[in-house]
Amino acid sequence: MRRVDNPELLDCDDCPAEEVAKSLQDLSSINRRFGGVSTTRALIERVASGIGKKKLSVLEVAAGFGEVPRLAAERLAPQGIQLEPTLLDIRRSHLPSGGGSVVADALALPFPENSFDLVSCNLFVHHLQPEEVARFAREALRVCRCALLINDLVRHPLHLALVYAAFPLMRSYVSRHDGEVSVRRSYVPTEMRKMIASAITNGSAPRIEISRHFLFRMGVIAWKE
Repeated sequence: MRRVDNPELLDCDDCPAEEVAKSLQDLSSINRRFGGVSTTRALIERVASGIGKKKLSVLEVAAGFGEVPRLAAERLAPQGIQLEPTLLDIRRSHLPSGGGSVVADALALPFPENSFDLVSCNLFVHHLQPEEVARFAREALRVCRCALLINDLVRHPLHLALVYAAFPLMRSYVSRHDGEVSVRRSYVPTEMRKMIASAITNGSAPRIEISRHFLFRMGVIAWKE
């Protein structure tokens, strides 16, 4: 299945506020029920085990409501793993009110080197062109101490068919449009590995682990050397 890169309505400045809210609610439901939260939880669990650390600061990029790191933290708590999340999004309207959130560009993160244990993102990388994926990876590896975590879709014809089947469950026309576009513009593991490997840091490519998860989810861990 060839990658087709078309814009998503949720990324548009003129998307109606009420449709933004409904579409973000749809995304929250998708993440809870169809592999979003469980994939992020598994990635964080893998890193915590690998570095032997139970308390982790996390920069969640393109965070939206921030539900994925919040629910992942709840599911990790029984194992004694604690998360300290900071939410980042390019639009204030996508973020929850209150503290702990930053409005900024993911390709130019406004933090010094080694500011967080982890940089994580969910359903973000497929919005980027290949050269932007490498740029984001370089930025993320710069500001993290341990690893970059990527939770995203896998492009596949069956995945596209499942999106069509889920149309009646979606609250917003934005979700229906963006769901189809997201699958078509998402990457496959071999493409993801090549893009992340091109994000050179300190003269060497990061060590990369890619795993497959429930309902066409891809989990990526790019370890900081």
